[in-house]
Amino acid sequence: MLKRIAIAAVAAIVAAAYWWRKNPSACPYSQRFWVEAPHPFITRDRLRDVLDPEPGERILEIGPGTGYYTLEIAEWVSPGGTVEIFDIQEEMLDHTMERARERRLGNVHPTQGDAQSLPFEDDSVDAAVLVTVLGEIPDPDAALREIERVLKPRGRLVVGEIFGDPHMITLGTLRRRAEAAGLVFEGHVGPSFGYFARFRS
Repeated sequence: MLKRIAIAAVAAIVAAAYWWRKNPSACPYSQRFWVEAPHPFITRDRLRDVLDPEPGERILEIGPGTGYYTLEIAEWVSPGGTVEIFDIQEEMLDHTMERARERRLGNVHPTQGDAQSLPFEDDSVDAAVLVTVLGEIPDPDAALREIERVLKPRGRLVVGEIFGDPHMITLGTLRRRAEAAGLVFEGHVGPSFGYFARFRS
């Protein structure tokens, strides 16, 4: 009996993961514990090394969740820099902004919307960051084209992915899609099951 229950549970998990992968959608705010958990391999320190942020820069973070990386990025670009957080869910933005206020960070600016159509001007951001987000966007190719549009010349894009995320995009697939959008691959850090990849516009 227990074996049958265990098999059924595993089958349900596999079926749910398959459905979730075939039906991209953002992690619901009610399940935010997934984005608040520790991020092995795609750590904040590793992101800083790959992103190479400078004070005064304008960074666009798409899909900040509850601010796991946001608050650190805001400190890295200070003084004078800003972090534009962009999410389809207002609840995620509100949560992150509350955390920014608690840390007395005044350089985080929220915008709600769809990453397939970014409300930012051409050549207006120094870098864009997406961590375990691109695969949640129904049309990731459209999102990458939009990111390429808003990046300044030689602006950076950093994408983080980790195994276990049902929407994970492999490095090879990411590279093909990003290059098709006009971005130049510069390299990656971390193993294939938990990596940050960097591109240039």
